[in-house]
Amino acid sequence: MLPLTPSLPPGYHCRPCTPEDVPVLHALVTDCERELYGRSRTDAGAVAADLRRPGLVPELDTVLVHDRHDRVVARAWVDRRSEVDVHPAHRGSGLGAALLGWTLARARQAGTARVVQTVPDADTDAVDLLRAYGYRPLVTAWLLHCATSAEPEVPEPPAGITVRPFRAGDGPATHVLVQDAFDAWQERRQEYEEWASHTVERPTFAPRRSALAFAGDDVVGAALALDVPGTDEGYVEQLAVRRDHRGRGIARLLLRHTFRAFHRTGVHTCTLWTHSDTGALGLYLRAGMTVRQSSTVFCKELEG
Repeated sequence: MLPLTPSLPPGYHCRPCTPEDVPVLHALVTDCERELYGRSRTDAGAVAADLRRPGLVPELDTVLVHDRHDRVVARAWVDRRSEVDVHPAHRGSGLGAALLGWTLARARQAGTARVVQTVPDADTDAVDLLRAYGYRPLVTAWLLHCATSAEPEVPEPPAGITVRPFRAGDGPATHVLVQDAFDAWQERRQEYEEWASHTVERPTFAPRRSALAFAGDDVVGAALALDVPGTDEGYVEQLAVRRDHRGRGIARLLLRHTFRAFHRTGVHTCTLWTHSDTGALGLYLRAGMTVRQSSTVFCKELEG
């Protein structure tokens, strides 16, 4: 199968992404985030993990765009999910529309039934572009944060529950817990290697600030934390509690353990994402977090 090439505006050329491009891809994403949010939030490990998504073929499913001076100015990838980033200095050039059109053409070529893409609500141009291409809103996602001046208090655990930091060897049991907990809304279960590349094997994973809850020897809850370089904030990548232990305050307990662990290292603000399918927004608000920004997950059906 020959790769599809997007119809780029004059003065631009492209090629597929490779693992060696991670540093320039990360720099591009960082510039886009700083323009939109005033700060970066994505580490290089997340960019690398996207290129290793199971089923994604970089030679067919990724595009890296250069300008006439051979500077990296945009990128796109598609594999059920899709992502398009255009450098702020090159927005309004038609690159976004060209790359969005390419993601749809490539998805159809691969036989994909639908494509989803997450766009910050503050990026009104991108929202308008997706709507113009027939995308519809699917779920809302919120970035929440909690700032603490004093060391956070940690409540006593429920009867029969113990909490400790993540240790080497905890990965497989934590993976099963998370996949079971997310089954109700996750599109598909992730194999261990894919999940680990986004969490416990990510270079920024912070095991000493990640908390696990146990009932006896069984893992029944997990808060997995990251240290994101270039920021003064901690990040909770995943929070999960086993179904039969929900409603006991374990999620709040784990969050408090993680917030306190960050606070003791001088990091006084923690953030995390949640979305409307999880029904967890109220939990985080009750835990003292507030919404910083929102995004919408859009989807487009490609069948027929």
